[in-house]
Amino acid sequence: MENSRPLCINAVVNLSDRTVELVETQEEAIRNFLGGRGLNVYYLYKYLKPQSDPLSPDNVLILGTGLLTGTIAPNSGRHSITCKSPESGILGDSNIGGFFGPEMRFAGFDRLIILGKADAPVYLYLEDGKIEIRDASPYWGLTCNQTERKIRYDLGSDIEVECIGPAGEKMVRFACTRSGIKNAAGRCGTGAVWGSKNLKAVVARGTRGLPVKDPQGMIEKYIELRDYLQQSRVISVLGRVGTPLLYDVSNYLGAIRTHNSQQTVFFDTLNAEEVHKYVNKMLSCYGCVVHCRHRNTLGGEGPEYTAEVLLGANIGVADTRQIIDLNNIVNDLGLDVSSTGTYIAWAIELFERGYLDEKTAGRVLRFGDYEMARELIYDIAYRRGLGDMLAEGSRLVDRFGPETADFLIAIKGLPQSDPHDVRYLKAFALGIATSSRGADHLRSRPTLEILDLPASFTEQIYGEPVDPNPTSYRSKARVVTFSETIFAVVDCLGICKFICHGFNSPRNLNYDHFRELIKLATGLEFSKEELVEGGQRVIDQERLINYQEKGITRQDDTLPARYFDEPMPSARAKGSRIDRQSFSQMLDEYYALHGWDKEGMLPPERVAELNRLKDLI
Repeated sequence: MENSRPLCINAVVNLSDRTVELVETQEEAIRNFLGGRGLNVYYLYKYLKPQSDPLSPDNVLILGTGLLTGTIAPNSGRHSITCKSPESGILGDSNIGGFFGPEMRFAGFDRLIILGKADAPVYLYLEDGKIEIRDASPYWGLTCNQTERKIRYDLGSDIEVECIGPAGEKMVRFACTRSGIKNAAGRCGTGAVWGSKNLKAVVARGTRGLPVKDPQGMIEKYIELRDYLQQSRVISVLGRVGTPLLYDVSNYLGAIRTHNSQQTVFFDTLNAEEVHKYVNKMLSCYGCVVHCRHRNTLGGEGPEYTAEVLLGANIGVADTRQIIDLNNIVNDLGLDVSSTGTYIAWAIELFERGYLDEKTAGRVLRFGDYEMARELIYDIAYRRGLGDMLAEGSRLVDRFGPETADFLIAIKGLPQSDPHDVRYLKAFALGIATSSRGADHLRSRPTLEILDLPASFTEQIYGEPVDPNPTSYRSKARVVTFSETIFAVVDCLGICKFICHGFNSPRNLNYDHFRELIKLATGLEFSKEELVEGGQRVIDQERLINYQEKGITRQDDTLPARYFDEPMPSARAKGSRIDRQSFSQMLDEYYALHGWDKEGMLPPERVAELNRLKDLI
């Protein structure tokens, strides 16, 4: 059947005066920014007052679904949460899976643009085109799991819930937003912005479904792509053991972030098969053909590869059960796994170097101390003692001294999310240095670099010859630019990167598949070139926001000093580090591919274009 509603309906919710206004996105904006992450940053630029305090009512909080979210396109369960980050002070944008995004669309809304601040705890209730601002005082103070259970008990099981835990309420600067037992918009402190607005949760109940342009064509295409994807070996392995499969490979290379990246090899207790001993079953997000999520025997979900390294090797905890326990606690309290593990490891090194002592820390800090880490995680979430200090995140560099930034594994104020030590993998290093939200791998992670593919094959992927050697600096700017562009498009569509061309496999879904799915779902026709241009436009928009908010330029597209100055100590990667001059050359090439100047600034004509689009009604 034909679409019975506009392509993109946004609800502008002002919590200060409790008003709701419905705004339709013009087709020109959709064609330029697609949806999801793209339209979120478009609206952030449109609504955000420059230089706003991220924890003030002036910040803008946006929940936006992708162009394909909630359709039967494979793995189409994702949406983006966007704001100014209270952790980094620049773009805050995080992508989350599960079932909430589709349910939000089923309830009649593609995007929520949330302004102001409620005078008391509230939650938003969405149902079939209507939004209510309701009292959340019965849920304030509850953990994420407790919140979901109580709301479902009160409202019924046919709802989806997105919420914050104690960390968000206490405005820990790296608090996350959660939906389900594990799904998290983990990066950039989005949960702290919810807390600053007194917003505990958003609840969606939709009975309308999601009309598409060609339902029969969508069904046929889904079956075709499902069967195609299930032939992939990496998808098969992910469906059996999940992301911990990556631990074995990285540990073999000697590229596991260990003891705050002072070491790079850790114990086999975190290998995929060891983690799998604690798994009841594998789960999936909406429409997923991969099924990579663990339901663990300790009552939670996970750990993902990121959690087992950053809450394990990085802080020196090797016991598998203890890692899973820390993972479950961090999720339930509503903390970002990556930032939590990085700040704890940094605090331990601060203690070792004498910047912290037992009196100030309230305890002895040492690597491998599970009980200490467990207590500290709770103290961070509830802002007690040393935890209250660490809850301020990367801002603590100002307190301890600028030299402590050299061993805080963070970029642009955001800790590195990638469990890999990137000194060995040069494209990974460039990718985290230039990522729009800080030291983050999901913006441009060129996973295929690890495979050392034949040059003839990489030319088919990237469109021109690239050096397949992961330790080479040559042509890595091309690899990163390709990856970040297609990943931006994927985030705009609301599908998962695990089935995206170039993330884990060169044979997964590409631009031509995306074009077909968009046409079947919406009737909109895009060429491959238009999708590529859309991805590049999103990256440019994010760059412009970062310059507006914090003057981000070349000097910020860098790496922790440890990555330049200290060679990796172990295994195949032993001796690897990042050469400053070669890194600078990669930056030059990267900027040239983007059409930016030598300082990483957008050309005036691109700024003018983005400002024109901003003024669309």
